[in-house]
Amino acid sequence: MTYATFNIQTDFRPPSRDLVRDIVARALEEDRAHHDVTSRALIPPGQHGHGQFLIKAAGVVCGLDAVEVAFELMSEDLDVEVLAGDGSHVEPGVVIAEVNGPLRAMLGAERVALNILQRLSGTATMTRRFTKAAAEGGRARIIDTRKTTPGLRDLERYAVRVGGGYNHRNTLEDGILIKDNHIAAGALRGLGIPELIEEARSRSPHTLRVEIEVTDAAGALLAIAANADVIMLDNMTIEEMRGVVESAPEGILFEASGGVNLQTVKDIAATGVDLISVGALTHSAPSLDISLDIEAR
Repeated sequence: MTYATFNIQTDFRPPSRDLVRDIVARALEEDRAHHDVTSRALIPPGQHGHGQFLIKAAGVVCGLDAVEVAFELMSEDLDVEVLAGDGSHVEPGVVIAEVNGPLRAMLGAERVALNILQRLSGTATMTRRFTKAAAEGGRARIIDTRKTTPGLRDLERYAVRVGGGYNHRNTLEDGILIKDNHIAAGALRGLGIPELIEEARSRSPHTLRVEIEVTDAAGALLAIAANADVIMLDNMTIEEMRGVVESAPEGILFEASGGVNLQTVKDIAATGVDLISVGALTHSAPSLDISLDIEAR
């Protein structure tokens, strides 16, 4: 067995312990972890166990704080030793944490701890792959979207940061983003892109940026002329994006969206866009293969 020995990346902001406790407590209650009828029937109260979190596929670790909290909430007699750190790249065969204590409680927390650890590590791993691929093409930041799992947004967005990415607006009140439905609704009132940008700006605090989604160069030019702060180039070709970015004045941020995958992200970054949003980071990242091997004692 290989034990984790590596430098821990620390240039990201973890969620508060209280927030993690709230999320994990809800997950444990959802699983009825304190009412495991099988373990109650078959495991004596005094029997103990030893568990090891074993990496089975290469990736980036994320979610060990939630693992600690899950066992802590199950029993104060469970002792977790973390051997890795969020942001660490690990190879198969590495043990990243161990847990010792009452076997009943350990089994009760097992699934919740693994679910969160595997999911967040999968998101961090996919984000790391996208950031590396994008860096080969340019300076664009990889950012997430609001396509997150209900109830897990704070943890999943943390996993994006652990993987080297950045967060888009967290909620609908964090920034103005004029999308296709807003544009269609405005058109029924005779409002085009310039008028919508002006209306949004005049009715909102000056501290909020105004971003608008466009699908072609003509829409982008209208948004540039209307002094949009951020322009999302949605499902546009590489050539179209490059042309828009190169013709724009300084000070406008460009976000590429749609059709982004590990095969296209390098070329998208090479167009000169500032941001590349990838919904797959949170809605389609495969969970990292991690097992909790438990030995009864």
